[in-house]
Amino acid sequence: MNILKFGGSSVGTPERVKQVIEIVKSKLPGEVAVVFSAFGGVTDQLIHCSQLALNGNLEYKAELAKLVDQHLNTVRELISISKQSGILAQVTIQFNALEDVLHGVYLVKERTPRTLDYIMSFGERISAYIISEAMREQDVDAQFLDARQVIRTDDQFGSAQVDFEITNKRIADHFHQHKKVQVVTGFIASSESGETTTLGRSGSDYTAAIVAGALKAESLEIWTDVDGILTANPKQVKKAFTVPELSYEEAMELSHFGAKVIFPSTMRPAMAYQIPIWIKNTFNPQARGTRISAQSTNGKLIKGISSIDTICLLNIQGSGMVGVVGVSMRLFGALAQAKVSVILISQASSEHSICLAVEQQQAAKAKKAIEKEFEYEISTKRIDGIELSDNLSIIALVGDGMKHHSGTSGKMFSALGKNGVNVVAIAQGSSERNISAVISRHDTAKALSALHDAFFLSNTKTIHLYLIGTGLIGKTLLQQIHQQLNKLLIANNLEIKLIGLTNSRKMLLHEDGITVDSAVQKLSEQGKEANLQEFQKTIIQFNLPNSICIDCTASEEVATCYEPLLAANVAVVAPNKKANSAAYDSYASIRKTVRDHGVQFLYETNVCAGLPVINTLNDLLLSGDSVQRIEAVLSGTLNYIFSSFTSDKRFSEVVAEAKALGYTEPDPRDDLSGVDVARKILILARETGLKIELSDVVVESLVPENCTGELSSDEFLKRLTLSDDHFEKLRSEAEHQQKKLRYQASLKDGKISVGLTAVESDHPFYSLSGSDNIIQFITTRYSDRPMVIRGPGAGAEVTAAGVFADIIRIGNNIR
Repeated sequence: MNILKFGGSSVGTPERVKQVIEIVKSKLPGEVAVVFSAFGGVTDQLIHCSQLALNGNLEYKAELAKLVDQHLNTVRELISISKQSGILAQVTIQFNALEDVLHGVYLVKERTPRTLDYIMSFGERISAYIISEAMREQDVDAQFLDARQVIRTDDQFGSAQVDFEITNKRIADHFHQHKKVQVVTGFIASSESGETTTLGRSGSDYTAAIVAGALKAESLEIWTDVDGILTANPKQVKKAFTVPELSYEEAMELSHFGAKVIFPSTMRPAMAYQIPIWIKNTFNPQARGTRISAQSTNGKLIKGISSIDTICLLNIQGSGMVGVVGVSMRLFGALAQAKVSVILISQASSEHSICLAVEQQQAAKAKKAIEKEFEYEISTKRIDGIELSDNLSIIALVGDGMKHHSGTSGKMFSALGKNGVNVVAIAQGSSERNISAVISRHDTAKALSALHDAFFLSNTKTIHLYLIGTGLIGKTLLQQIHQQLNKLLIANNLEIKLIGLTNSRKMLLHEDGITVDSAVQKLSEQGKEANLQEFQKTIIQFNLPNSICIDCTASEEVATCYEPLLAANVAVVAPNKKANSAAYDSYASIRKTVRDHGVQFLYETNVCAGLPVINTLNDLLLSGDSVQRIEAVLSGTLNYIFSSFTSDKRFSEVVAEAKALGYTEPDPRDDLSGVDVARKILILARETGLKIELSDVVVESLVPENCTGELSSDEFLKRLTLSDDHFEKLRSEAEHQQKKLRYQASLKDGKISVGLTAVESDHPFYSLSGSDNIIQFITTRYSDRPMVIRGPGAGAEVTAAGVFADIIRIGNNIR
């Protein structure tokens, strides 16, 4: 015997009912019984009608008329015209009886639990009757069975308790005498006196399990609107997938922590007789579904991640609890008397405190009950006042596989910690089947996604990107990411999702992701007016795990966003030098935020674009080396100018040429001023531990005095010709001494300077050409032969590549 149960969503329309009948027919000629819920939404409508009647609102009649029409139209859709009249009459009789009851509620303004159970019973009674007749129409030898005939309960209306001894005998006797396909009403039963009762939450599932247990069925199939039990709530975790196998205990734990597909009451009768339960999808009957049985065999450490929202935590602590016998008994006795259900308990081994989680709507009642019970201890300060924390959630890892398996909790809390999710309380049962943690409700979706990635997609790491700045570097970065997406996923198990991007004009954010190769076009077409503060706020509100904000601008305003983003555990990658060369207090504050939150701030491209300068310097320092001196050519623009400056070219001509080739800023004075070089050497100096300001850097500007002030680019170049003789004199003097001019940055003895220097022919900088950069580290270990790093120090391709490398570095450090 196989028992099938179909819920309201499965029979919500006549078309769906037809689909259900086909599923039932596919099970024949085997022995089958089918349990049905009311048509989708009908139970809620019946409760609503009764509430209107209770309130003296005649609108209940119109609502009832809608229900009558729905059910009569369903009969007309499912039953041939020649057979409709008797069935329509029977349905009408049922609704007339319901109307009489509602009219009574309207007159006496009273609706007892007994009456409400009777009103709700019409949903299942009418739906199961109609479907049984529709099955007969489709040549299924079906027979309607009102479960009130066979399931006996007490008179606890609303959630009646089953008398299994009587019920099991009645079901067995009935099925022995009736060999047709029994179409059973879910949810309802009857008391000893024959009054209609209901079985409470998920009552139709429970009905099916009761029938399965009484008949010792081969299997119980719960047909719903999902492909089985998923690893997590798909509304919160996009990558959730179906779990093929669960044990009864695992399913029980998941249902306790919010999984809505199956409920503990459903499993108890099946567990008693070791009947496997299948969770199947009515709308995808070919899907395997989830099998729940005594033994789970798919070998996964964790089977599911679930959560309960809207939780409050009550903390009871005080020295008067230590070593005192009976405190826990009094605490939970008081809560039981107040009818408060405790979801989670955590107690310190010192016995100094106990914290417990309850549903938010019960928090005030729980607090009051505890304060009353411990009134004396609170008044004498033996117990502190009861502390209540709200807006919390419980997340739970569930799986038999974690038993005796080390490292599960470490992996869990590592994943949460790296995403800035603070754990308020922890609980784990001695069965080692579940680890629960209380966290801020705001962090629930991020925590679930982070844990799901850690335990179910441990080979795949997902990072969520936000790009600020879609200029040349930003666009080049997007191109590089697009080219590498598949390779990174296949070779590095790294998935990159672009969630948002903005420039000075527009911004675009989408929590499900933006296609990388068309992102700039979509920004132009679909983006709304840019607002940096709103962009930053949305990044924090999305609260996605493994988020990285990339600043491809040169904006001081954008740099001010780093600290709040880092404080929200959003990593930052930036070629923008403004934050690291700002006032030292601001620089130090960002470092403190990084340390406090364990979040990454990478800026390799601050100095020399994609060259490995900052990482190399930090590696030297971390390994115990110390810096004696740094010498560097840090401006590709200035190096191009002085490499191209020869006797047959005047200085102003070389500058104009560099501008035409795009090597300079729109205003070449930004390069010639030396301030950009000063920022770069300042960043390196701070990496060595120096507390130094930009104003402490001695800067030799190459901008002549007559070229300062408000000037157009053409006017500047015209005035620069007046200084050609000065620069030619410097060049010729250097050439006469067999030297070359280089604009050099230097750090020595805690002092920084940048300026024009003539280097000897044996100096590493002498042979530098084009727009290359070069850095020379003279350290304790590299004193005789300094470490030299040389290569392109500017350009969109190499800068974007350096930014991309930082992104991948963060991705590789996720777990």
